[in-house]
This record gives sequence, structure tokens and C-alpha cells, in this order.
Amino acid sequence: MPSPDVNALSSAIQRLERERSSQVLVLGASHMELELLPELYETCRTIGRVPRLDVVLHGRGGVVNAARRIALLLRRHTDHLAFIVPYHCESAATLLTLCGDEIVAGELALFSPIDPLLDGVSGGSISGQDIRLFGEMAERWFRIEPEGARAESLALLCNSIFPPTLTAFYRTTQEMAQIGEELLAWQLPDTGPAQRKRIVEQLMSGYHSHNYALSGEDMAALGLRVRFDAAVERSAWPISRMLQATVGGGLRQSADQPWYDTLLATRGAARLRRRHPDGLLSPQWISVEDAA
Repeated sequence: MPSPDVNALSSAIQRLERERSSQVLVLGASHMELELLPELYETCRTIGRVPRLDVVLHGRGGVVNAARRIALLLRRHTDHLAFIVPYHCESAATLLTLCGDEIVAGELALFSPIDPLLDGVSGGSISGQDIRLFGEMAERWFRIEPEGARAESLALLCNSIFPPTLTAFYRTTQEMAQIGEELLAWQLPDTGPAQRKRIVEQLMSGYHSHNYALSGEDMAALGLRVRFDAAVERSAWPISRMLQATVGGGLRQSADQPWYDTLLATRGAARLRRRHPDGLLSPQWISVEDAA
């Protein structure tokens, strides 16, 4: 399994700290989940409470409540929290960035909508937008009258999705909106609740695909505190390349190999979480030196 050069990673972190006059934490996770919290907590305790904490974030999604708890943990350890996003920062990772005082987005930064997903019976996923817009699709595409479209849509959905599951999905959508507005209050404390709600609604339902690739400019246009910094980009991009080459099951040569799904690093230490394909063994945290 590939692992980063620990000296190169430490040097890149220190360059970024000098550039930003901050403490830097690298968080790369292919799937954010609550089980990351103990190791992240230990890392934050090692750093201590600092005036400025920069999190170099690399994430492809995860659990909504995990993003919220990670956000609350990070906020307790600094007065000024910034997320530096060189590349992947999708779904739950996009949600996490809403709690930052600022987001420094690179030229290739990829954010995405935050509408929740429901796992389908065939292994695929259904977005909340797929369900919510079903009636509109029936009306526009098949010329069904609005009242009939709504009734037929509900009947068809209940035949395809167990009704309590559909209700639970609705509750999850409401929860996403609540968490989004809660986290955004950290970034935009002087913005009214109605404006914060509008931003979250746009991120949840303003795009035609859960995979719509939002740029830093798109996020800034929503009213978020997003900016580009060429000097930060030069220092953060090498860290991103290390994360791209280390974190994720797609880096395996075969499906029966273990892989690293998370990397946590500061200038003084770097740890990887190794996940096993059979799921019988719990994920194991190891130092990058031991992984080499």
C-alpha cells in the first residue's frame, strides 16, 4: 500500500504554517464517520488550543453527523478555523467547511451539493432530489395534471420504497438542513438566519446532480467566505498530491487488499488508518513510518 514520505509531508506542513502563521492539521478521509473522532481528538489535544488552526481537507463524503461532530471538535480548539481545500471536498466534506471562518480554495477545489443519499436495493444511491422532483418530472415529461402527478408519485414511491424508510429519508433531509444552518452560523455570524437558510437550501436543492462539481468561485457566489491564495496553493498542493496517492480504496491493485481510508497529520506526527476488505478486523491506526 502506498504511504507518503513522512519528512516531505512534515516539511510541506511547516511551509504552510510559516506562510499562514498558524498550526496546520491535515485531514484526508475517503469516508467521514464517527469512528474517526477518538484519533482526531487525540491529535487536537496534541496540538492544544491555538489562535489559528488551518485544516488541509481532502474528503469524498461521509456521515452527516460525523461532519457535525468533527466541526464542533475543531471549533473547540481554536479561535480562527480555516479550511484549505486543494482538491476533493465533496458532500459531507463540503458540509464540514461551512463551520470555518474562511475557506481557502485551490484552483482545482471540488465541492458538491449536500443533499442526503439513500442506499438503493441494487447497490446504487438515490438522492433526496430524485425523490422530491419525481412529481415535477411526471407533470413536465408526461403531462400529468399537478394533483394527479403528486398522488401517482406518492403511490409509486411507496411501492418502491418502504414508507417508513421514505419518512426516515425525509427526516434525514430536515436534519441536514438543520446541521447546515448550525455550522454556517460559525462562518456567517452577522448574516441573518433567512440568508443562511437560503445558502443551505441552495446547496441541498439548487443543482441537478449530487455530483455537480462546484468550484471555489461557485461557493463564493453563494455568499460564503471563500477565497483563492496563490502562495497557499503552492504550499498546499504537494500535501494534496500525497493524499491523492495514499487515501482511498481505489488505489488498491485488487479488491482483497487492505487500504488506507484516512490520514491525520501535523508537523510532528502522521498516522494512517488501515481498513481490511473482509470487515472482520477493526480499522487499525498506524504511524506513517511504520507503513513505509
